[in-house]
Amino acid sequence: MFLQISRFFNKNTQWLEKQQTSILSAAFIITLANISSSVAGLLRERLLIAHFFDSLGSQQAYEAFQIAFQIPDMLFQLIVLGAVSAAFIPLFTDLKNNDEKSAFRFTSSVMNILLIVFIFFAAFVAIFAEPLTRWRTGPEFTAEQIMIAVGLTRLMLFSQIFFAISNFLTGMLQSYQRFIVSAMAPIFYNFGIILGVILFKDSLGIYSAGVGVIIGAFLHMLVQLPSVKKLGFRYSFTLDFKDWSVKKLFRMMPPRIMALSISELQNLGLGFFATTIGGLSFVVIRLGLRLMTIPIRLFGVPIGQASLPFFSQETNDEEKKRFGSLVNQSLHQISFFALPASVLLLILRIPIVRLVFGTDNFPWKSTVLTGKVVAILAISVAAQAMVQLLIRAFYALKNTKTPFYITIITVLMYFAVSGYFVFFTNLGVIGLAWATTLSAYLELILFILLLNKRVGCFSGSGFWWPQLKMVGASFLMAVFLYLPFRILDEVVFDTSRTLELVALTASTGTIGMLVYVYFSYLFDIKELGYLAKIFSKVTKWKPLLADSKEILLDTSVEGNEV
Repeated sequence: MFLQISRFFNKNTQWLEKQQTSILSAAFIITLANISSSVAGLLRERLLIAHFFDSLGSQQAYEAFQIAFQIPDMLFQLIVLGAVSAAFIPLFTDLKNNDEKSAFRFTSSVMNILLIVFIFFAAFVAIFAEPLTRWRTGPEFTAEQIMIAVGLTRLMLFSQIFFAISNFLTGMLQSYQRFIVSAMAPIFYNFGIILGVILFKDSLGIYSAGVGVIIGAFLHMLVQLPSVKKLGFRYSFTLDFKDWSVKKLFRMMPPRIMALSISELQNLGLGFFATTIGGLSFVVIRLGLRLMTIPIRLFGVPIGQASLPFFSQETNDEEKKRFGSLVNQSLHQISFFALPASVLLLILRIPIVRLVFGTDNFPWKSTVLTGKVVAILAISVAAQAMVQLLIRAFYALKNTKTPFYITIITVLMYFAVSGYFVFFTNLGVIGLAWATTLSAYLELILFILLLNKRVGCFSGSGFWWPQLKMVGASFLMAVFLYLPFRILDEVVFDTSRTLELVALTASTGTIGMLVYVYFSYLFDIKELGYLAKIFSKVTKWKPLLADSKEILLDTSVEGNEV
């Protein structure tokens, strides 16, 4: 099968090799890839629930599978992604423009060094997997779950080796402005997990999902190899520590690794608090986060990534007014899409949870609890989407310290609020959802205050009034959405049937969006009129694409996010 996939990509890659020369094409691919990988990820999750949620023992094994992802993914994030996101693409791009062979030698050298470092730490994790798992899980995580998580952790460490190689392949392809193949890679990753579960579930149980992760990671790498080979890259086992580019990359890595480590601490904290609560709380919060992050990946991330080259051109003192105007415009675009998306998640939470995760094995109690978590997390969708852009605004100002300090403050608040809700209230996993939402708004407020102090771009008429109009339109959308939803749910549709549940969700969702469009027109929200213009204006960003120092598509794969 793997050989057939490789042959297919070798023989049918003309359209895959097409160079994207505008941010329009690149941003379109980012969004399309995010939609596709999100759908594939939801299908994967539904399959896992269908096969591993039929008894308490299998449910606990499924939670252990979720926990097992954390340490292997953390190693990958800190060691590999820290290098790729920090400096690899700009350094590789500079080298290939002067001497392509030197760029390929640089890639091989960095890849080899980081693989050796990764394997060293992976061996350490494999040896001490049991105490590491006990240390980062709460008292409600059973001894049997710990042993399952330990076995899966050791198994899935192998997958990160393929991901490490794959992300360097992605970096090279994106340096040549070829995004299609790397955009498709996460879909193959999810397909690999699905394949592993289908083939090995009867013989391996939950470990079939771990095998699937390895298969998926291998496919993630394999689909990119033919395209990279056509670029002229040939791997060589070199370890050139004296190369100035290698030295520069490793000098640039520590700040990025520190920022990533703070975020990874929050992920570990989530696992600890959820397994302290018990009752499969980690599964519930992860499923809620999966649904909540979809609109962020569709609206916040693409607009944030596409805006960075624009911001970078407007950072001189005399251009501060234009810079502030661009920030406002981009934030309004994000809010225009993110706010109604959060309303849809909030009002239609139960139908959405049932459609996505509601297999016969997923109990009604878990559906209701997941729905409550989704409702609370939905409140933070716009905030988290806007933060994606504000971070890049600081990066464009060549200020990486402020986002780092804000991240530290936000994570500290998250730990404090989570600890309070877990140990001093009876909110359970609902408290973790509130901690996520409150910390997201703290992060947004800090970014706005500090960027306004630096640039002075958030005026009442330029920022707050348009935002208030969109909040008002979204609120009215929620009001007018709730009533038809209740009527259709109780009178028209029999939601015990899947097709009627789909019809209920689609019809009420359509009503809600029409109401939002109507009030957007009534309130003279400019983003409604900009929709058609945005796509025509985006084509003018063509000269800026080559100047972007950011990976346009982050194909790093965390088990619960892709």
